[in-house]
Amino acid sequence: MDSAQAEKIEEEFGDVLFALVNYARFVNVDPELALEKTNKKFIRRFQYIEDKAAEQNKALKDMTLEEMDALWNRAKEME
Repeated sequence: MDSAQAEKIEEEFGDVLFALVNYARFVNVDPELALEKTNKKFIRRFQYIEDKAAEQNKALKDMTLEEMDALWNRAKEME
């Protein structure tokens, strides 16, 4: 992908984000608060993965995607 294509994709992605923010306001959702909650949820889940990996004496870089996905799904179930 050349820089012109990357620039166009970035511009279109920005348009999508802008539309989502407008939709959030339309349905009475605070988009900033929604993003903050999502970030916190991601951090909780990722910390769960890190903790469980440490309990198994594994480094994240040495885990397979399937192993990490399984832990991610367990973290989701706990919420």
